[in-house]
Amino acid sequence: MPETKHVNASSGDVLLLVGTMKGAFILRSNNAREDWDVGGPYFPGRAIYAMHYDDRQKRKRLWAAVNSSYWGSYLSSSDDYGKTWTEPETYGVKFPDDTDSSVKQIWQIAQGHPEEQDTLYCGVEPAALFKSNDAGASWALVKGLYDHPHRAQWMPGGGGLCLHTILPDPSNPKRLFVAISTGGVYRTDDGGENWQPRNQGVRAQFLPPDQRYPEWGQCVHKIVSHPSNPSRIFLQNHWGLYRSDDAGDSWNDVANGVPSDFGFAMEVDPNDANNVYIIPLESDEFRCTPEAKMRVYRTRDDGQSWEALTNGLPQENALETVLRDGMSADNLKPTGIYFGTRNGKLFGSRNGGDTWNAILESLPPVVCVKTAVVQ
Repeated sequence: MPETKHVNASSGDVLLLVGTMKGAFILRSNNAREDWDVGGPYFPGRAIYAMHYDDRQKRKRLWAAVNSSYWGSYLSSSDDYGKTWTEPETYGVKFPDDTDSSVKQIWQIAQGHPEEQDTLYCGVEPAALFKSNDAGASWALVKGLYDHPHRAQWMPGGGGLCLHTILPDPSNPKRLFVAISTGGVYRTDDGGENWQPRNQGVRAQFLPPDQRYPEWGQCVHKIVSHPSNPSRIFLQNHWGLYRSDDAGDSWNDVANGVPSDFGFAMEVDPNDANNVYIIPLESDEFRCTPEAKMRVYRTRDDGQSWEALTNGLPQENALETVLRDGMSADNLKPTGIYFGTRNGKLFGSRNGGDTWNAILESLPPVVCVKTAVVQ
């Protein structure tokens, strides 16, 4: 068993929360973001698909979704940057007995709307949404989505039938978006009682040509938006890059000049609503970087054009894969961008992607990268 190391963090420090197929790691740097201390591995041997840092209400709480092939998926938390973790006696995120479902995997942990300082959400497989109103002490199934009439027709994608992205609208406390693979984007405007599919214009490439734009059933891989303009949403689909300017009511293709419109990872710049980052992959059959070049693509004009960011990234024999939660940004200026690969490499940029360096190159396969700045 590898020795577990720990980090100490103070105000102004940057944290990288890295979930891998063999445990979780916590990295810490000061605001220069040049040198990183590494804590972990935590939960060695377990797959960690979701992590989150909750600093509301003076908390300094880390969350990790821990996967056990025997016991399923459960949440564990730490209030001391990983030195100690909770071991729940019973799993809080679980389906009611009358649903005939069980949680296979927790895919996402997200905070509620800004005024809901104790609200957390979890997205799970099979596709469902759970909500906590007490900072994670207890959880309840969001029945409005679970009982949706479309549920019986949602089909598992390559990673399973998972609700993997949760996007609250900070301007509307009743509005929330979720992304389901394979179901599409759904939106509630009444706090979760009712949900509407929001996929008009999004292609389902795997369906017959005359059925490729269904009301629901798309394999959406990621959605992102900026708090300053929450009605403008970017979407990375299973084939397709899209932008909505009307809160998901309609979508327009913005795959302009990218080597492939297939991919998973997508992130918006916290400091500039016009900047969005993606990492294209060759195809759904060959899920590696096109031309064996490690390239992050950035748009500065809402997807009208994209530029390849390569300075410091390998451009030969770089057959890498970055998954949907494998890229994240911090809110320092200039913006820090980070991503991890299935080959266990972790890269970072301290200047919004203009230049990159390798932070670590020998991790287990990376499936999740999240950032936080300690207050």
